[in-house]
Amino acid sequence: MTVRYRVELSQTERDQLTALLSGGKHAARRLKRAQILLAADALASDEEIARSVGVGGSTVYRTKRRFVLGNLEAALNEEPRPGASRKLSGKDEALLVATACSKPPEGRARWTLELLAGELVKVTAHESLSRETVRRRLAENDLKPWRRDMWCIPQVDAEYVARMEDVLDLYAEEPDPKRPVVCFDESPVQLIGELRQPIPAKPGQLERYDCEYKRNGTANLFVFLDVHRPWRKVKVTESRAAVDFAACMRELTDAHFPKAERIRVVLDNLSTHSPGALYQAFPAEEARRVLRRLEFHYVPASWLNMVEIEIGVLAAQCLDRRIESIKQLIAETAAWERQRNSANARIKWMFTTEKARAKMGRAYPQPPPNSGQTQRVKTTVHRY
Repeated sequence: MTVRYRVELSQTERDQLTALLSGGKHAARRLKRAQILLAADALASDEEIARSVGVGGSTVYRTKRRFVLGNLEAALNEEPRPGASRKLSGKDEALLVATACSKPPEGRARWTLELLAGELVKVTAHESLSRETVRRRLAENDLKPWRRDMWCIPQVDAEYVARMEDVLDLYAEEPDPKRPVVCFDESPVQLIGELRQPIPAKPGQLERYDCEYKRNGTANLFVFLDVHRPWRKVKVTESRAAVDFAACMRELTDAHFPKAERIRVVLDNLSTHSPGALYQAFPAEEARRVLRRLEFHYVPASWLNMVEIEIGVLAAQCLDRRIESIKQLIAETAAWERQRNSANARIKWMFTTEKARAKMGRAYPQPPPNSGQTQRVKTTVHRY
């Protein structure tokens, strides 16, 4: 006769399971067991639980049994599984980890599973080792010797800090329609055409396209992003010269923010991003008229420009395909822009000046001692 186990959770256990499901990185099996227990506590039948959670009936039965006969942790964790003993001893695993963290053999760029297995056979009593044995032991130690990460550490000097805090303070300001803050940057795009028409997807078959393509040149995207309201603008041009930048700035003042008294523009320190670009493109009177309504704030690094995030969203949602002409690029980016603006999408910027000082404080330049105190300096006045 099949025993039916009834799950009755305490409030503390319900809170623990709810917190487990609400966030964090956990194994999928552990999350499913938590869902099973909460559903069983709500008096759902085994069939309903299996269907809603996406598991078999035996999984529901075993989870409930382990909870009733044991406790919550016993129900959530894996049961010991039968099988052969571990092939590598503790000493062997330590040797594997040390080898994986060392330089690869001469002539090889990095360690592979096969190389590590062969090296371990040479230095231990094992006659053979499979790549799967090596892979599992490395995974347990969170090691992937065939992968590398690159870091870029900026030189944080006084100028870097001054520009960073200037931009962060702009982002933290309350919205002011008369003094908007607009992030600006550009991004190149390759125009790529198809040599043969792709075959559309159908049930049981992915969309297929030819590996060969036709390169039709490049285009440039100028992207504007309002920091304090859900608005962005994408302008497609054939080039990104100083005159193109100047045209963008005039459109910003005359077309996009005609009623603003002063537009604070956040941008990088590219050579064309300068007031002089407007004097190259327009007569002096016109250049001065536009510049009177602009205020440039230069970021010391691209990650501080909020529009970089928006360009990443544009690339993933719209540009991740073959676009063959500027005409098509204009139509596609305009459609993306309309959809994103109508959805009131915004970038939620979390990094502040206070957080910068807390996280990067050790990298800040250190002023000399007593620099904050007023010092009396004896001076001599020369009269002529």
